[in-house]
Amino acid sequence: MSILSGISSFFGLDIGTTGIRAVELRGSGQSRALVKYAYVPVDAKLSQSDSKSDQQKLAQILANLISEARLSTKNVAVGLPGSRVFTAVVDFDRVPASDLPKAIMYQADSLIPTPPAESKIDWALLGDSPKDQTKQELLISSVPNNYVESRLDLIESIGLNVVAFEPDNIALSRALVPSGTAQPQLIIDMGQLTTDLIVTMADAPRLTRSIPTGIDAVLRSAVQNLNVDEKQAEQFVYKFGVSKDKLEGQVFQAIVGTLDMLVSEIDKSIKFFQARYPNTPIERMIVTGGASTIPEFPLYLANKFGVNVEIGNAWRNVSFAPERRNELLGVSSQFGVAVGLAERNE
Repeated sequence: MSILSGISSFFGLDIGTTGIRAVELRGSGQSRALVKYAYVPVDAKLSQSDSKSDQQKLAQILANLISEARLSTKNVAVGLPGSRVFTAVVDFDRVPASDLPKAIMYQADSLIPTPPAESKIDWALLGDSPKDQTKQELLISSVPNNYVESRLDLIESIGLNVVAFEPDNIALSRALVPSGTAQPQLIIDMGQLTTDLIVTMADAPRLTRSIPTGIDAVLRSAVQNLNVDEKQAEQFVYKFGVSKDKLEGQVFQAIVGTLDMLVSEIDKSIKFFQARYPNTPIERMIVTGGASTIPEFPLYLANKFGVNVEIGNAWRNVSFAPERRNELLGVSSQFGVAVGLAERNE
């Protein structure tokens, strides 16, 4: 899933549930400058479909976006959605570095949920295990071959050259969390159908989960409980959010049950993380996607968990003209993955 050596210029591509996003940066290390960014909305039914004709339609939308954006390179680093990628931190026997690939493949059956022969597997050594001093800690991720191959076919069919596939959670962490942050940070990225939770520490994800509660579920609650149509529900949710004093708290009451299901999953994830790393409390949550655009939801989380909650800024490592600040911050919640992909160092 890693990049080919010797390629200096590429852009990040995030094919999401409801939109495609591309970001091209110039420079390296901490001084990246924005060259281009582009976005096109996509019907969720189309992006989620595996049918050949729908994939061709998606390829055409992507081709139009790339053509209109006038990106300066055909090389692309592509995100893999959290719902398609299995990622886990495991304790692994200490073996010489040269024997590690063979040892991982030998034990892959017990480490990943899909058959190893049908999966792309990637890993990174994190250091000593916090649980067992005789073992080392390993971050392992896998994705089914057929998914990667179909995505590769789609992207190559329009003349692009894929130089890397990377899980969205790693790209998002790179964009939103300052490099070298030792204390654990919890990223909450609410998408249309799922919410990804990522606990990152010392530049590596230590826990990732994809929860099947996203913006759609919140909007469905508003439709049913307020007895309004989808368009009105969307207006209410994005205008009043979880404010108890707006509209007599009706929108809050309509959606709080769904949000609390998500809060309960966040709580479980924090407890799971703390059981493994008892001496490193999560001090900060970073919200992005729908979690940052539903009014007062960040404050709701801060009150529930008693931690600092900040709205993620996808452009925090990127330089751009000062007059573009409002424009870029306005779309920041949608661009974390694409920016993180474009910020890869290889």
